[in-house]
Amino acid sequence: MSADLTDDQQAQDLVSRATDALGGLDILINNAGDLIGRRNLEQLDPAFWQHVLEVNLHSMFHVTRHAVPHLATAGQGSIVNLASLAGRMGGHAGSLAYSTAKGAILTWTRSLARELGPRGIRVNAVAPGLILGTAFHTTHTTPESAAETIAGIPLRRAGTPADVARTVAFLASEYDGFIHGATIDINGGVYGC
Repeated sequence: MSADLTDDQQAQDLVSRATDALGGLDILINNAGDLIGRRNLEQLDPAFWQHVLEVNLHSMFHVTRHAVPHLATAGQGSIVNLASLAGRMGGHAGSLAYSTAKGAILTWTRSLARELGPRGIRVNAVAPGLILGTAFHTTHTTPESAAETIAGIPLRRAGTPADVARTVAFLASEYDGFIHGATIDINGGVYGC
């Protein structure tokens, strides 16, 4: 299934189709997002700023809003939002709009956890750093930038998609019964060490 998640009606239709196909909904992984392009403040125009927020933040709002009634019916729903190390630290040059959106996801996660916890829905986030082997970093990270970033990672390696997937699966599972409103950093120690 596919949809333009920046469009509320398409997001609603997608949630409806998914719920019908799956016979309900008990997990939501909000993973839509992109840097779109690198622009510093002087290059930012309102249309670009709005587009980055729509892709990274508004899409999450639309899908979550329509998924919550189904997650509440499940009785033990779980939402995992994908933020970014850029939301913690501000990102590399030209990622002002993206970093702002990802920082907002951290706040969205905490606020949503307070609101949805009483309805039996756990809400958490992950904040990946440099995860090579993804379309995001293949598109937006040069080999030189990746090498420079890796040199500053305490574990001295980039992350892999599997590093993120394992954490998301854990947060979405029933094994995560009491982790709520948290953001797990997946960056090899760049943030937090």
